[in-house]
Amino acid sequence: MLEILLPIKDLFTQHVIFSVSLLLLVGYLMGHLAERIKLPAITGYIVAGILLGYNVLNLIHIDNMDMLYVLSEVTLSFIAVIIGGEFSFAKLKLYGKNIVILTLAQMLLTFFLVSFGMLLVGLPIYIAFVLGAISAATAPAATVVIVEKLKAKGKFVDYLYGIVALDDAGTVIIFSIAFAISATLMGAAEVSISNTVLHAFKEVGFSLIIGVLGGLATHYATIKKRNMNEVKILALGFVFLSTSISIGLGLSPLIANMALGMVLVNMSKKNVRILFSFEPLTAPLYAIFFAIAGVELRLEVFADTTVILAGFTFIIMRAIGKYSGVYLAAWGIGMDKKIRNYLGMSLLPQAGVAIGLVLFVQASPVLANVSPAVQDEISKMINIVLMSVFFNEIIGPPLSKIAIVKNLNRR
Repeated sequence: MLEILLPIKDLFTQHVIFSVSLLLLVGYLMGHLAERIKLPAITGYIVAGILLGYNVLNLIHIDNMDMLYVLSEVTLSFIAVIIGGEFSFAKLKLYGKNIVILTLAQMLLTFFLVSFGMLLVGLPIYIAFVLGAISAATAPAATVVIVEKLKAKGKFVDYLYGIVALDDAGTVIIFSIAFAISATLMGAAEVSISNTVLHAFKEVGFSLIIGVLGGLATHYATIKKRNMNEVKILALGFVFLSTSISIGLGLSPLIANMALGMVLVNMSKKNVRILFSFEPLTAPLYAIFFAIAGVELRLEVFADTTVILAGFTFIIMRAIGKYSGVYLAAWGIGMDKKIRNYLGMSLLPQAGVAIGLVLFVQASPVLANVSPAVQDEISKMINIVLMSVFFNEIIGPPLSKIAIVKNLNRR
């Protein structure tokens, strides 16, 4: 019987449309079950991906992943535009200074605590610094999906979106500094810290320029259009163009599309219709996005006891840094007690940016000639980040939902 089923399985799993159908259907089922037990639907989507991936049923063919990543990039584009769309100049004038303080506090405290924790468990200083920098990254996707699902609004959401938006740019800069120092300590070719930091600022700056130009183009192309189908076609075209140019130039599509959304919302109140026009597309894309994230999670990272110890230390120190950084900064600037108590709790999800940074270290040409011992430490570092992503993608969304519900205002 098994010999008959295997060829049939191979026949269907090779088609990317079959993979998409499984991610949607099983994702819907697991998302529905998650909501029945008071968890966010995205937790169910992630579990669906784990079940369908090579860890369990192996029904998502490896050759289809590149095409599925395109859907992930499209989803992140929408998420970034939605976050940017919350950045009206009125809100920036009202909350901007506080958002910067909160973002810097949680990023820097997380960096120092995780770096210290990695040193405590015996990792070399050059790995500790890089892991500390990577720990500052926060995944925006879970935050946006939960806020949209709950139709939440208010000061809490404004602060949350603001921190998540600035966090991406700040993490790139912190990581660049830490990597430049660590690369030198690893015995790689000499790396100029000033040049590396300058490159990070250029990446952020050029990403912003692309987003601003994309936002202006979208505004002027759609502002006089009355037919919403035309508006949607043009808006999607410019969002995808912004995304593709950013990826092609090695820049940040997240930052670019946040800037695009910010330009739209500040050019005209009428542009809000563009964000609303995306809503019918987002639900299935969110389901696929988080299911793909589940497929990518690797259970084998739990096989190494040294990785488990370092991984849990990373997770705990990161959680303390994120929560305490926001709490202490919020207390210092006299923010509402309710926001102060829960805002840090919603910053735990961690995914694409963290994985992207650690893979950048692995593939960096400046580390091509380091010793085998250093290469082993880098492999261990990758597994620590993967373990943290696994844990925080499962535990983070429910905690974010609790925090948002505690500060809930309906749209």
